Amino acid sequence: MAQSASKNNGGQNGRQKEKDAPPPLPDPLRVPVADSHTHLDMQTGTVEDALAKAASVGVTTVVQVGCDIAGSRWAAETAAAHDAVWATVALHPNEAPRIVLGDPDGWSRQGAREPGGDRALDAALAEIDTLAALPQVRGVGETGLDYFRTGPDGMAAQERSFRRHIDIAKRHGKALVIHDREAHDDVLRVLAEEGAPDTVVFHCYSGDAAMAKVCAEHGYYMSFAGNVTFKNAQPLRDALAVAPLDLLLVETDAPFLTPAPYRGRPNAPYLIPFTLRAMADVKDVPEGTLAAAVAVNTARVFGYPNPGAPQDR
Repeated sequence: MAQSASKNNGGQNGRQKEKDAPPPLPDPLRVPVADSHTHLDMQTGTVEDALAKAASVGVTTVVQVGCDIAGSRWAAETAAAHDAVWATVALHPNEAPRIVLGDPDGWSRQGAREPGGDRALDAALAEIDTLAALPQVRGVGETGLDYFRTGPDGMAAQERSFRRHIDIAKRHGKALVIHDREAHDDVLRVLAEEGAPDTVVFHCYSGDAAMAKVCAEHGYYMSFAGNVTFKNAQPLRDALAVAPLDLLLVETDAPFLTPAPYRGRPNAPYLIPFTLRAMADVKDVPEGTLAAAVAVNTARVFGYPNPGAPQDR
């Protein structure tokens, strides 16, 4: 019995080590691209190592995304310190209810918090507004609506925060990066009511093909993550199939949503090639064609020079 238990524990430990191990490097892309949405502050290792590993496979630019005040400050500081990094700043949709209503269970990384009410939300939004003015900050997000984790009691705070982020993006002329989870109709409604900024990105696009056509009609960009490779994600692939090439981005959302065949293991910007190649298959275009398109699109969205494009001398 003891030997059997030992063998079982050894097998479990081995499987856990494999799950925790970073996936291997993919073959490098021939056309360099950007990871349009990542969370380096939630990943293991140094920023320098992450950027070097990404660059070795053709991912030469990353957009570091803020989800709260601390994370947005870090994103701005990191972008200022690294030429390959640009930043976005925001309160995540789930952060707004935590600020207003409190977080007694400590679900967020800041731990348990007391309710702060609308005044605390206004103060947090004021800091996001200040950060959004910085030159290395190229987007306001991720903001939007998330009905997966937030119940009816938090929806008002989410929508209020989302509307303010739209205003911040418009006043600073920055891209609006949207987190939309199980809230498609309301996200589109609020954008219509407030008037969308010139540049809107649906990060980790989660709608269907019909919604992709609506986004295309409005000129909204759609960024696809590793979940487009999952077996149960045919609706996402259907949406990708109808999305115009000039409105596509690719992202990791690392450390989350690691693409197949490494689902469940740690994600990082260097894994972009797996997702991009899967996207090219869905679009039935050569890898280089898609890579060139998303490189141009990402540079256009966030207003930086495309490192893969010919430079005037």
